[in-house]
Amino acid sequence: MDIVLIGTGNTASVLGRKLKAAGHQIVQIFGRNAKAASDLAYELDTESTNYWSVVTRDADIYIIAVSDIAIQEVLKELKLPNKTIVHTAASVSKEVLHEATHYGVFYPLQSLKKENAYLPDIPIIIDASDEKTLNELELLAASISGKVMKGNDFSRLKLHLAAVFCNNFVNHLYRLTEDYCKKEGLDFQLLFPLIKETALRIEHLSSSKAQTGPAIRHDYNTIEKHKGLLKDHPELLQFYELFTDSIMKQ
Repeated sequence: MDIVLIGTGNTASVLGRKLKAAGHQIVQIFGRNAKAASDLAYELDTESTNYWSVVTRDADIYIIAVSDIAIQEVLKELKLPNKTIVHTAASVSKEVLHEATHYGVFYPLQSLKKENAYLPDIPIIIDASDEKTLNELELLAASISGKVMKGNDFSRLKLHLAAVFCNNFVNHLYRLTEDYCKKEGLDFQLLFPLIKETALRIEHLSSSKAQTGPAIRHDYNTIEKHKGLLKDHPELLQFYELFTDSIMKQ
């Protein structure tokens, strides 16, 4: 497919690389920041623009990969009759694109960082205004992902919420743990094998069966020792007590 990417951030960059690697033609990059658009276009061997008036009109699909609040700004400028336009947002309805002839959602369920040198596995959630567009998006998604799912606005939002729990909140715990290690003179990197093992284990074992630690064992002696260590770390103590109580109720 011939594709125009609108956006230059994490999602646009990683999707652009995946789509190019799959053999699709990225015919143009649009970005408000001319340098960012030019840099991404150089990487993807294509052209760039920061002027709506010169956005190419003959692509097969236009992918809006910008922040949720910026989608409306894009729609004020992007007028493409008889073209397929999709956005990549989890929590924005596909109906914001209803003025387009064919429209939908192409949501990558992954934490994307353009600085990463590797291309991660990315489940793609798709939705569309009509069967023809849905079929086109399914083919496009299947070309870059081994896991493609059809999902409406509500199911996509629920998936995004689940992702916040298992990615954003977990990463925040990493940050708190790293801060604790620094304050206590501990090497945070010693925990990397444990972090990897915890994540990989649930691919073949349910999370409830994979649970270990003093809380699941009801080891009150160890729990009290831990809480004693956290007297000077009130924020961590709150998390510790919250998670311990939750695990014990499991």
